[in-house]
Amino acid sequence: MKSGKIILGVLIGTTAGALMGMLFAPQNGVDARKRIAKMGKKYADTIKEKFDETLDGITEKFNKVKDEVAGYSYRASDKAEKIKKGNGVEIH
Repeated sequence: MKSGKIILGVLIGTTAGALMGMLFAPQNGVDARKRIAKMGKKYADTIKEKFDETLDGITEKFNKVKDEVAGYSYRASDKAEKIKKGNGVEIH
């Protein structure tokens, strides 16, 4: 998770630096706006990809934990049933 934040920070910093460089470069306004729009789209796509990768990783970890918890619950229930049958005690 930390590496995702670092990558996102680097991408945002790089984007900001590139935009500032283009804004202060000696070009006419139309060309500068076109370059900014192209670079903005490129960086937005990259950031979206990184966000999706991070979200997929979080979802994968959540599902793994959920499955583990379900397994613990099943095993605890199974043990309770065995204890109940072995002792002749009813557990509700």
